[in-house]
Amino acid sequence: MPRPKTKEDLMVTAKENYEKLNTIILKMSDEELNTPFDFSKDEKKKEAHWKRDKNLRDILIHLYEWHQLILNWVNSNQNGEEKPFIPKPYNWKTYGDLNVEFWKKHQNTNLEEAKEMLKQSHKKVLELADTFTNEELFSKDVYKWVGGSVLGSYFVSGTSSHYDWAIKKIKTHQKNCRSK
Repeated sequence: MPRPKTKEDLMVTAKENYEKLNTIILKMSDEELNTPFDFSKDEKKKEAHWKRDKNLRDILIHLYEWHQLILNWVNSNQNGEEKPFIPKPYNWKTYGDLNVEFWKKHQNTNLEEAKEMLKQSHKKVLELADTFTNEELFSKDVYKWVGGSVLGSYFVSGTSSHYDWAIKKIKTHQKNCRSK
């Protein structure tokens, strides 16, 4: 499905991709769950996240923390406290460092906790998105704190698009496990 451009598409795609993600997770074998993620043999996998995430927990926590960014950013700005989406001292050029901080923060979080945290944050993000009209989500210049984009694009990026990213990464890991 193309990138959502309406509230209805956002909600449907976020739910569908979340379900796809959970289905893949449920079907992971013990070997896939217990083998550390290693994408170092694929020269095309140059982005930092291919080295950062070592297991399913790391991926789920990454999704959870990006949900927190959305929730905190929207709630703060709606309450009159202007905040950027990426919290200081980070910015869009250094958000990779923020992702590493999220990774470090959760090295003692177990997989079951990560699953539950993601389940709850997914629910909260969709509940928050649902409080906005289609126009508020997908029209420019509705909220000055969104900048030149539209609010809905943050929800899309933090849900359906991010779930796609996680699914692709898990499937690549599964393929790696099978080829050993």
